[in-house]
Amino acid sequence: MPRSAATLLLHGHLDEPTELTVDQLRDLPAHRVEVSFDCLTSGEQRHGFEGPKLWDVLRAARPQIDFSGRKQRLRYLLRITGADGHCVVLSWAEIDPEFGGQQVLLATSIDGAPLDESGPQLVVPADACGARYVTGITQLWVGPVEGWS
Repeated sequence: MPRSAATLLLHGHLDEPTELTVDQLRDLPAHRVEVSFDCLTSGEQRHGFEGPKLWDVLRAARPQIDFSGRKQRLRYLLRITGADGHCVVLSWAEIDPEFGGQQVLLATSIDGAPLDESGPQLVVPADACGARYVTGITQLWVGPVEGWS
């Protein structure tokens, strides 16, 4: 029986909402990070992850954000949801090189093992706690905070 590849739905304020497989994410430039973080249930974790930067994935999807200035970008959020329902929020400024510039990844492999079946994993190397390391990402939404102008 053939294996099914997990898909990630990119949607929200994007010119090109799309579904991507882990294999398609590999078409973007890959980066490798070695991280350690604390897991509440398993203690300290150490892993090597490889995959594209979240910034590169979103820029390829052409977000509907005015990049001519800076302040208007600050009202955008990213909601990342895993197959188990775990959901986290990042601000656009965390990954934007003109602000926080964090090297957040959508990992396509962990410790050399591909994530094609389970789906990509969010990797936030600056986090000491592993709560934002969302596994099996199924959705990534981009949009402004409602009510802000």
